[in-house]
Amino acid sequence: MPLSAAGGGQLLPVTPMLGVVTAVLLLAAVAVAGWGRLGHGRAVARAGLRAVVQLAAVAAVISWVVASLWWSVLFVLLMFSVAVRTAGRRMTPGPGWVWAAAPIGVGVLPVLLLLLGVGLLPPKGLSVIPVAGILIGGALSATSLAGRRALDELRQRRGEVEAALALGFEEREARLEICRTAAATSLVPALDQTRTVGLVTLPGAFVGMLLGGASPVQAGAVQLFVLIGLLAVESVAVVVVLELVTRGLVTAGPVDGVG
Repeated sequence: MPLSAAGGGQLLPVTPMLGVVTAVLLLAAVAVAGWGRLGHGRAVARAGLRAVVQLAAVAAVISWVVASLWWSVLFVLLMFSVAVRTAGRRMTPGPGWVWAAAPIGVGVLPVLLLLLGVGLLPPKGLSVIPVAGILIGGALSATSLAGRRALDELRQRRGEVEAALALGFEEREARLEICRTAAATSLVPALDQTRTVGLVTLPGAFVGMLLGGASPVQAGAVQLFVLIGLLAVESVAVVVVLELVTRGLVTAGPVDGVG
């Protein structure tokens, strides 16, 4: 049967052939990663298989989850918890990974509360879950990228940090001078997506609303909000990550810049 929206639109026909093509693409991704010696062949395979299992599980439970606001809140908390663990483990293998809750929470929560407070986001699971998922996903990416890049920069430029300390810089300021630019590059994907929207890509929110029967103007307005919201969330996440790293709350190990 075709994958269709309420407005009668169709994106892809959900047939056995779709499954076959998806499997072929996953095998191709694994093969290319292995052939190119990227070091992520197994990770690509695991990610693809996990996506299958997780999407199947979500598809099975989402209908009754969205029917209850409280169940929807619990589902959002589950998404948040998974995002914290994923981003935290990307940043550091040490116990400091739990601090990933700060940039993700500080970035996402105010935006959700603002939308609910002004009435733009109805307090219904069908509205809250997708918006929360988009924002949490953006914060996850920004947190993991900013944390990893900041820590890598501190490790590689340890001598410069020590030189700044010798010149009288406080430890936080010395670290910040070295890793701020590297961490800030984690905003590039969101910036590129926003700059090229409508010219290079038509993002999911836009296409989804069109398939659901919305007008192009309505779809464009919602997509614009999503992109700007993501820029705000990810900017906050990067700033918070920098504070965590420069204050030594998140470290890569015993040698990550100083100390």
